[in-house]
Amino acid sequence: MLPERLKELRKNANLTQKKIAEDLNISQQAYQIWESGKRKAGQETLQMFSNYFNVSIDYLLGKSDFKKPDEVDLSDFEILFRKTSKKLSDSEQKELEEDLKRLLLERQKLIDEKLKENNQ
Repeated sequence: MLPERLKELRKNANLTQKKIAEDLNISQQAYQIWESGKRKAGQETLQMFSNYFNVSIDYLLGKSDFKKPDEVDLSDFEILFRKTSKKLSDSEQKELEEDLKRLLLERQKLIDEKLKENNQ
C-alpha cells in the first residue's frame, strides 16, 4: 500500500519524484525504489514520509483511510460501520442504515422510559 499512497500524495501535491527527493535530501533513485515498492520502508523512512506529506504512518501503510489521526473524531462503532458498509451493495447499505436507525430509536425509547421511571 505504501507505493500507492506515496504516488497518490505526490500527484495530489503536483510534485515530481525529483522535487521530493531534493526536499528530503535523498537520491531520486531511492525515492523511486520506495514509490515502486521494490524496497520496504523502515520506521525512520516511514516517519520521514509521514512528516513530509503531513499524514499518519497508518495512512501511508493503508491501515487507515484518514490522513491524520485527528482528521475525524469518530467512535470505534462509526469506524467499524464505515469499513463494513463499504463492502456492501447500495441496497444492503440502505437496509443496514434502516436497521440501525430502528435499533437506535428503540434504545432511545427505553432510555426515555427509564428516565421517566426514575423521575417519578
